[in-house]
Amino acid sequence: MEWIEKEIEIGEVAKLLDEKYEIQVDSPDGWVGVNFFIDKGEFDEYILLCETGQTVSCNENHLFETPNGWFSAKILSKKENFKVLTKNGIFLATVKKTGKRIPIVDINVNHENHRYYTNEISSHNTGVGKSLFLCHHASNCLSQGMNVLYITCEMAEERIAERIDANLLDTTLDSLRDLPKDVYDRRIESLKTRVKGKLIIKEYPTASANTNHFRILLEDLWLKKRFKPDIIIVDYLNICASSRMKAGAVNSYTYIKAIAEELRGLAAERNVPIWSATQVNRSGFSNTDIGLEDTSESFGLPATADFMFALISTEKLDEMNQIMVKQLKNRYNDTASNRKFVIGINRAKMKLYDISGTDQPMMAEGNIEVEEEEEVKFQTKFSKKKFSDWKV
Repeated sequence: MEWIEKEIEIGEVAKLLDEKYEIQVDSPDGWVGVNFFIDKGEFDEYILLCETGQTVSCNENHLFETPNGWFSAKILSKKENFKVLTKNGIFLATVKKTGKRIPIVDINVNHENHRYYTNEISSHNTGVGKSLFLCHHASNCLSQGMNVLYITCEMAEERIAERIDANLLDTTLDSLRDLPKDVYDRRIESLKTRVKGKLIIKEYPTASANTNHFRILLEDLWLKKRFKPDIIIVDYLNICASSRMKAGAVNSYTYIKAIAEELRGLAAERNVPIWSATQVNRSGFSNTDIGLEDTSESFGLPATADFMFALISTEKLDEMNQIMVKQLKNRYNDTASNRKFVIGINRAKMKLYDISGTDQPMMAEGNIEVEEEEEVKFQTKFSKKKFSDWKV
């Protein structure tokens, strides 16, 4: 394969991907592959100006890396001076709102740190928290004594293990990496007394594994380790392969629907729930009230799923370290029951947590309105643990 190094506008990425070019972009983690391109639509323009002369034009939700973590352009615009990570070190910068509206595009890169350089300034992947939710869900199931099989087609096994460790040990990822080995070992031994579930993490290359591979894995785990999962997590559906169809030979609607049908078939065959995730489409990225129609690539996916919900992030929720959950489809209950609610999110510890009923915003259709005195009751825990209990 011949590589060509060239500076291009981010908007050119879509054309090159459509022409089947493999693209890598420079990042603080080296050259990383581009998974896909997103055209988000028009937004109010914010400009980041770095003391080194680099500028980045973006919308209010664009994330920049600082010594204190990731912050959106809107939040940074309220600070007079702050520092950002650039290709040449850490430098002072400012963000200003211009009053103009501009088209906004973004990319998703194939690396666990989800970052890349925009005009030599570290920026963050598009995304809300698919893997964070799946890792938290795995941790929660382990704490309930369930055996969890976590299949990753995106992130390395070690990175998934780090996130689940951080969640269970209630520590930040940075602190986890800095722990001396003897301290880490002691905390893990203590954890074993509380967490009785077993965890297996298996990594497959992106777009290479299908349900036949998963069946073989399940057989091997039973024969060699007597491990039978109570829940299977697949991270994530759109980058799995189909066992019946070849990518490129059919359209994306048919291909993604086939993957969803095969995973659902495997769940019924093995009598085990399978959780996975997907992306939203172009309109969904700028929508604060996501619906089933905002599912990316194939509407056949929500048509096949038994239960589906959206994780919605807004600037206001980000400032409160919260994320909104909206039920989109539920074959087991009425979606009008607990249709929307918010939960707390701690990205550093890879954790989600309950928000008390009195702190729940009133969920008006299409927006979030805070009512301090109105109590919203909701349920966040399911008592039934077996897939057979959920069958209709």
